[in-house]
Amino acid sequence: MVKYIAVAGMMGSGKSSLVKFLCSRYPQIRPFYEQNEENPYLADFYSEMKKWAFHSQVYFLTLKFRTHQLLDACPQTVIQDRTIYEDAEIFAENLKRQNILAGRDYEAYRRLYQTILYSINPPDLLIYMKTNLRTVKKRIKLRGREFESAIDAEYLKGLGALYENWIESYKKKGISPVVEVDAGKLDFLHNLVDRIELLEAIEKHL
Repeated sequence: MVKYIAVAGMMGSGKSSLVKFLCSRYPQIRPFYEQNEENPYLADFYSEMKKWAFHSQVYFLTLKFRTHQLLDACPQTVIQDRTIYEDAEIFAENLKRQNILAGRDYEAYRRLYQTILYSINPPDLLIYMKTNLRTVKKRIKLRGREFESAIDAEYLKGLGALYENWIESYKKKGISPVVEVDAGKLDFLHNLVDRIELLEAIEKHL
């Protein structure tokens, strides 16, 4: 039985839209959305990354751990908007590669992440929203979030490369089944054919 579904992908890839769509299709599924707005360091981080990277990443990791505790205790099937893996393997790793999060701060962050992994269950199904940089930038602009407007294109490019590496590694490890969605082409909200194709791919695992 699939109890825990996770949706992964770049910002602007349509993760939240997919979670809302699946929950409307399957009312028995309980959603757990990413709570970016709760992070008091986020706006500061995007304006001065090196100063606030450690604070922001640790706060996100704490939020994800709290979410995992809630979804693990939930008796019904749950779906999560963005995984804890992405926080560490993509966002924190990208900051390390750019020398924004480095040295003892990065090492302390990784130790905390590894400790948390021992205490949580991996997803039973991972849905990966695959997209390209052009689509991401377009959707970020359309969302109109002030703190996102300052994100550098090279930062986004680095995230995209890490996402591709991570999902291939995830599949090779066989942690859980993976359904890949071409988020730049598949319009499951408005196109009936796309919607049927998506649901058929997911329902094979449900």
